Amino acid sequence: MIDVTAMTFQWPGMLWLLLAVPFLVAGYAWLTARGRRMALAYAGLTMADAAAGARTRFRRHAPGALLLLGVAAMLFGVARPQAPVTMPSRQQAVILVMDVSGSMRATDLKPNRLAAAQAAAKLFIANQPRHVRVGIVAVAGAAALVQSPTDSRDELSQAIDRFQLQRGSAVGSGLLMALATLVPEAGIDVEQLTYGARARPWLRDAKRKAPESKPVPPGSNGSVAIVLLSDGESNTGFDPLEAAKLAADHGVRVHTIGMGTAAGTTLGFDGWSMRVRLNDGLLKKISAMTEGEYFQAAGAEELKGIYGGLATRIALEKTRTMEVTALFVGAGIALALAGALVSLFRSSRIL
Repeated sequence: MIDVTAMTFQWPGMLWLLLAVPFLVAGYAWLTARGRRMALAYAGLTMADAAAGARTRFRRHAPGALLLLGVAAMLFGVARPQAPVTMPSRQQAVILVMDVSGSMRATDLKPNRLAAAQAAAKLFIANQPRHVRVGIVAVAGAAALVQSPTDSRDELSQAIDRFQLQRGSAVGSGLLMALATLVPEAGIDVEQLTYGARARPWLRDAKRKAPESKPVPPGSNGSVAIVLLSDGESNTGFDPLEAAKLAADHGVRVHTIGMGTAAGTTLGFDGWSMRVRLNDGLLKKISAMTEGEYFQAAGAEELKGIYGGLATRIALEKTRTMEVTALFVGAGIALALAGALVSLFRSSRIL
């Protein structure tokens, strides 16, 4: 798809050539009038033309109109127009970041959030093209890459089946782990960013600071993506919004899926009870910062539908500015040829 409203030109000065079009129109009108005057000597032809009316006149002028439109399109192409063009981009790798914290035991998704997420994740993987490698990061009190990107659907399914619920929720660390896996050249040290000096006892001055790199436009990396599935609660690890900013700086989109409902449910364990609800505010911010999409799954079947639809749309559309001169020149040639063929068909001559 071409965005003509944002069109620019490499040679804008050549647009002055379009001033020739009105002169060509005037010349065509003069030739037409001249032909009509010559036809006055033949009363029968004139009467037949008058009787035919507007429909015949339209047919008579159609070849000339097509030829003039073709010339105008070719003159426009001489200015070498450029426009943003949206094209499908083949995703090379996708990381599923899945929350396996204790709140995933909640039953507002049946039979519970974790089981519903596992079933939907398998559907997502099954719907991915074979050339797309998928990896899985599990998030609880810490983040772990439980399956590096692979095209083996069996290995991915087995990794999902091995999920075990744990305490804590380090969403930011999970995003860092996914980003470090997808963009290894960025040099992201997940352990250092998450734990700071404690991760390297001999580096007392170490800070939890992301490596510096030249940012790129958010969402501009069309070869990778992250899909985060969580209830939006994060109580440990790296700041999720800082992780989202880092992903945005590397052009990686993060699509987020909210697990659960706003009403939530009550969980009980060890004599304690707590209310767990969907906190979609964080998830919406993450997706917005990275040019991703946010989805809410209020039911198990709806979650499957979201994952199925996301799988078909994960081949993100990438917009780039391209020269479209050939498009206008080709259209001009086609219009001119169409005009010539119509004229030859009607009168055995070109115009």
